[in-house]
Amino acid sequence: MSQDNDETSSHSRRKFLAGVGLGAGAVGAAALTPNQALAEMVRGEAAIAATQPDRFGRMFPNLPSFMTTTQPNFQRVVDALTDISQFGGFLDAKDPLGRGPIELITDPAANVNNPNNPTHTAGTTFLGQFLDHDMTFDAASRLTVPTEPLTSVNTRTPALDLDTLYGFGPTASPQLYSTTDRAKLRIESGGKFEDVPRMANGTAIIGDPRNDENVVISGLQAAFIKFHNRVVDQVRSQNPGGSPDAIFQQARTIVTHHYQWIIVHEFLPQIIGQDRVNQFLAQRRFYTPPSGQHYIPVEFQGAAYRFGHSMVRPSYRVNLAGNNNGGAFFAMIFDPAGEGQADPVDMRGGRRAPRRFIGWQTFFDFGPQFTDPGATTPAVKPNKRIDSKISTPLFRLPLSAIASGDQPISLPQRNLLRHITWQIPSGQAIAQAAGLPFLGAANFTEFRGYNVGLDSNTPLWYYVLKEAELMEQGLRLGPVGSLIVGEVFIGLLQLAPGSYLRDNPGFRPTLPSRVAGNFTMVDLLTYAQVDPVSRGQ
Repeated sequence: MSQDNDETSSHSRRKFLAGVGLGAGAVGAAALTPNQALAEMVRGEAAIAATQPDRFGRMFPNLPSFMTTTQPNFQRVVDALTDISQFGGFLDAKDPLGRGPIELITDPAANVNNPNNPTHTAGTTFLGQFLDHDMTFDAASRLTVPTEPLTSVNTRTPALDLDTLYGFGPTASPQLYSTTDRAKLRIESGGKFEDVPRMANGTAIIGDPRNDENVVISGLQAAFIKFHNRVVDQVRSQNPGGSPDAIFQQARTIVTHHYQWIIVHEFLPQIIGQDRVNQFLAQRRFYTPPSGQHYIPVEFQGAAYRFGHSMVRPSYRVNLAGNNNGGAFFAMIFDPAGEGQADPVDMRGGRRAPRRFIGWQTFFDFGPQFTDPGATTPAVKPNKRIDSKISTPLFRLPLSAIASGDQPISLPQRNLLRHITWQIPSGQAIAQAAGLPFLGAANFTEFRGYNVGLDSNTPLWYYVLKEAELMEQGLRLGPVGSLIVGEVFIGLLQLAPGSYLRDNPGFRPTLPSRVAGNFTMVDLLTYAQVDPVSRGQ
């Protein structure tokens, strides 16, 4: 961390202790003596310097946890977070699930407590999930057990290099590759359209099992496989006689750089705004690890980047013509009734059936020519807003959708308890350390009845959602969420080997696109030939 950042943090910490900010309440914290403050700063510097790409770290190492770990307060906080995030609690959007998956989409009255985001399409959620799986996977730490991030291995490479797609390459991960062409990835079908390769029991043969948690993320994995294979064909046509390994490496670079372009020029502007993207490209103030030591901070992994859970709809139109009668396949994202079914009624992954493919015109905007059958309304559907209401099905996940396979099954509960595991600072503390406007205790009156200080020391995940809701109408992340998410994404791309921002900053897309010099998810899906025109839909 640079000297400028040290001075900023020190100055902001004085503001933090003074309790200045938006809202009524001051953030509660005990003042440090000068010696304690110096020791804390040195500890934080050492942690940053020691953090390597295969370990988790901290973005704000000098800030204390949102809670104390002393008994009995520790158990009171655990109990409060558990109660807050239970099914039927105040985080639950209480979607009228009895109305069924179609009416949850088409009836405005069913969306009053869980409003749509007109600036995002439904695919933004799942692209965000795909990105998450490409850079972070904590398979070791346990909920509510305080853990030092440096002791936990990140089993993904934090480089946005598509290791979830490529594994360790054709030699070390041959199961992911074609047996007849080692430059190409393995793809299968067995349904109406493409599917990820699977074992006889349905288990996906992919670089990260989480990319089969639901039918959309599985469809996205299959689309990226087809995207790579088409790029291989192009590279081979331009390099006749090239070795399979050389063709593969060149194709992987093209695929990865176009994917990273989408992150910088489409995904990030949607979730934080183009103004903030430009700001963080020019300067990162808090995610500033030494070059070559890029890593995933727990403020990002355990809290801020989980904002995407608030964008999940309770139900989706999976495709327009997948059911046996030729009609659209509508389904809940998760439904207990789907447990044990060969072709589940919901969108859980791990299954192959003719209707379990994605009609991408529902998830990304292919243009006004794609409308609902028999109507003039666009086929593309929106996300939910980034706010403090979570779609009801996410409070009752199937165990197959949880990487560890363990309880609890409430996704919001898992998110909040993760703050205890990593001892993450409160949203207010980070806002003030960064010199940003912040939400005070008056903005979190829902927490007061628990009497454990959560209204003034709010868990970062919930703070990020409430900040987006109150400051940005739920259309994009607020100041703290944008700072953490934006600086980490851009920092990884500026630091990690193989990234175009680091190694080839003059890169411009070369593959076919609707707008010359740009490349979007619609262009990627079209080139992969999973778009509605290629499928004749």
